[in-house]
Parts: sequence; C-alpha cells; structure tokens
Amino acid sequence: MEFLKELGIHAQNKGVSTGSIWIDSNGPIIESFSPVDGKLIASVRTTDKAAYEKLITQSQEAFKEWRNWPAPKRGEIVRQVGQALRDKKEALGKLVSYEMGKSLQEGLGEVQEMIDICDFAVGLSRQLYGLTMHSERPSHRMYEQWHPLGIVGIISAFNFPVAVWSWNAALAWVCGNTTVWKPSEKTPLCGIAIFEIVQEVFTSNHIPEGVNCLVQGGRELGEWMSNDVRIPLISATGSTRMGKAVSSAVGARLGKSILELGGNNAIIISEYADLDMSLIGAVFGAVGTAGQRCTSTRRLIIHEKVYEQFKEKLVKAYHQIKIGDPLDAHNHMGPLIDKDAVAMYLKAIEEGEIQGCNYIVKGAVLNGLGYESGCYVTPCIAEAKNEYEIVQHETFAPILYLLKYSHLEEAIALQNGVPQGLSSAIMTLNMREAEKFLSQTGSDCGIANVNIGTSGAEIGGAFGGEKETGGGRESGSDAWKAYMRRQTNTINWSDKLPLAQGIKFDF
Repeated sequence: MEFLKELGIHAQNKGVSTGSIWIDSNGPIIESFSPVDGKLIASVRTTDKAAYEKLITQSQEAFKEWRNWPAPKRGEIVRQVGQALRDKKEALGKLVSYEMGKSLQEGLGEVQEMIDICDFAVGLSRQLYGLTMHSERPSHRMYEQWHPLGIVGIISAFNFPVAVWSWNAALAWVCGNTTVWKPSEKTPLCGIAIFEIVQEVFTSNHIPEGVNCLVQGGRELGEWMSNDVRIPLISATGSTRMGKAVSSAVGARLGKSILELGGNNAIIISEYADLDMSLIGAVFGAVGTAGQRCTSTRRLIIHEKVYEQFKEKLVKAYHQIKIGDPLDAHNHMGPLIDKDAVAMYLKAIEEGEIQGCNYIVKGAVLNGLGYESGCYVTPCIAEAKNEYEIVQHETFAPILYLLKYSHLEEAIALQNGVPQGLSSAIMTLNMREAEKFLSQTGSDCGIANVNIGTSGAEIGGAFGGEKETGGGRESGSDAWKAYMRRQTNTINWSDKLPLAQGIKFDF
C-alpha cells in the first residue's frame, strides 16, 4: 500500500532504538496483522533485557544535556515535530486506520491531535511558570520553580496508538525530560512510523542521542519499566487491571505515575433534551472506534417521558450504520482490534442475556466478502439495569445499555453508580439541570459535558478520570506539572538570619 511505502514501513525487525541508533535485541518477534483484512503488515523485534539496559543508560546520559537546553529552544524542536506530522498526516492517518481498525476520519483525527498537542507544547515552553510568595521574614524572598524529572516512561494502548503518546511526549520534552515509549504490542508499526518521523527532526537538530527512545514488547517490558527506579514517572494507558499493577509497582519505589484506565461512560438524555442532537452524540459515542475508546458511551440514561421516542430514533440510526473497511470513507465503523476482542464481545452479550438484558438491536459477527479478518461485528443495544454485573464493567466493544429514570437526582446516581469515573454528559436545554450536573453533587467523573457526548476530548483541557479510571491527567491545562518536580526557594538578602515562626536561637 502506498501509505506504507511513504512512511518507510516494510517487513523489518527493528524495534529498539535510542534515536538514530537501532540496538540489537534477541527478544521474540511480534507480528502485526491488520484487523481490516487479516494480512500481515510487518514483523517487529521486541526488546530483550540487554537492549533495554543499554537504552535506559543512554537516556539517562541524554537527560544531563537535554535539561540544560532552554525551554523555548526545546519548544522549537517540538514545533518542527508538529510540522513533520502535518506533512505526513494523510499517510499516518491511513496507517492508524489500517493497523488499529478505526475509521479513516478517526485516524486522521488522531494525527491531528498530535499536531495540536505540539502546538500547545510550543506555547507552554515559554509558560512553565512558578509562583512568588511573600515571606514572613524581613528582607527575604520566596518563590517556586519547576525542574524536569528525568526519564518519562510512556506505555500506550492500541485504541489510540499515537495520540496518547504525543500528549505525554510533547509535554515531557518541553519540560526537559527524555522519553521511553512502549507502544501497544498490537500496534507496533504505528510506534515505529511516528518514532522515525520524530527522529528525523531530532537528528537534523543535533538532539542528544537518547531523548527519544522506542522499545517494543508486552507485559514483561511494562513490568521492567514500572519497577525501574531510573524512570521517575510512568504514564500508562490501559485497563484498570493493568493500571493497578503499574500503580503498585511504581508506588512501591515511591515513583510517580499518570494512569488513564477504564471508563464506563454515560449520557443522560433529559426530557428537555434536543433529541436529534442527542442522537448524534449517543451514536458516535457508542460506535466510534467500534466502542474501543476509553471515553466510549456505554450507558444511556433516558428520562421516562422521552424513553420510547429516543429508543425508536436510536434503533433506526443503528440500522443505518455502515460497517466495513475503515479506509473507505463511506463506512462509519471498522473492525475490533483482533479475534480476542471479538470473543470478549460475544462473551459480554451472552453474560448480559443471562443477567437479564433485553437486546433490542442484536449483536453478531460479520462474515463473508469484506469481512475475512473475522474482526467485524455489529453494534448492539440492550435494555438493562445499572446493577447488572455486565453493566458495571467496561466491555471494550460496541455494546450500549439503556437505562430509564424519572428525576434528575436518580439519573445522576445511576451515572455515578459504577466503579469508573472518566467521562460523562447530559443532554438538556434546562439551565438548572445543566448546572446541577456540573456541581459538586453532580457527575463524579473527571470529564463532565453538557450537550456534547462523552467521546472526543480537546487537547486544551486536562484529560483523565477518577475512581478506577486512575486519577491521572494528561494533555492540556496544567497537566504539565506532572512531568516536573516543584522546588520552593527562599533567598535571604539581609545581613541577619531570622528564623521562621519567630523562633529564637541565640548563642
């Protein structure tokens, strides 16, 4: 395919690099098969322990130089990375779509997210502000400043194979850190393509070897990174189960972590909602990326007065969804990532039936011409109760549960009544309802929206959630502070040494 040639993707086995140097490794090969057509894209050599040690040592050395580059100069490098991504946007979008399975529009949107966060980081490189404070002691000045941490380890997931990496890397670099990226073992080619585009910029600007590092592998590699005291910050995206393991390992060594874990997101459809607008948000939220976003809409909490009317609209819309090759712009939904995901989808439907779900749009695996990979499924809708075990857990597939409510307090309680706390939304034209949903007695999620869906966050705001979503924040606002260490400074410019709190210590 032309986009693979443009990105230099071929049957290679390189997967461990400190930048311009590819390190020999004897780790096992992982093969990347496209869920679109089931074809082998390429094979990638994983990172063994010896290669990992070389890479971490080099990254440590690079940090000693990189942290001394002025932040605006680091920002200029990130600006050039953003431009390089612009130049390759179409090819990269197609690769994301082909290797992961999301629609081409979503693939292009993911690349745009990388470009956007680079733009954000360029401005941030001149705004790493600290505060000044008034001292209680005469002729003293107090202030705070922020310093880089060192190596930032980035463990990303298959559903956003490049965007979430960029949220971390762009901020980490302008803050003066080096990065070690472990892409998902299900999307290794996306990692290699992005890495090489970035490295071309780095090499032309004589960036120290080891600022931009790539490793490949599965769970064992993630465990090496999580337990490595030389990596002060681990940013990990994935399941709640994975996040608990990462948090435990990093916490045991008193390291820092940013966790972006599972979501069980709901939209409340009020009796005062614009139902046509609500339909767009609900359908995209539920079937976008084939339900494999952490922000995917998994529950619709619908007011009893509009329940039947909205359900009818929803069923009609689902029957119009086009499923097929995600590179075909006419299709709304592509495949699940692999056959394991398909098996999980089928198991969730079966468990839902046992627990009492009433499937009003039934799910199925698609076969035949165009569906040879065995990864295509139909999105399904079930009437359910919030307390069902299957509803309480995140299923990474296009399964949508409908719940009914009679008053707003009940709807908010249903919204909050799951272990996860990532994204939430209410569709209403009633100002009081909107404000209550956003108040301290409203949504308990990290993201709460009014009249937009749960999916599709912009990079300007801090992204992340509460409870079993992990509590991490990435991307915009002041998320940059997680990539730095705060230092409080006091300067005495007097000829005396008064002590704080009026303590006397004379001799």
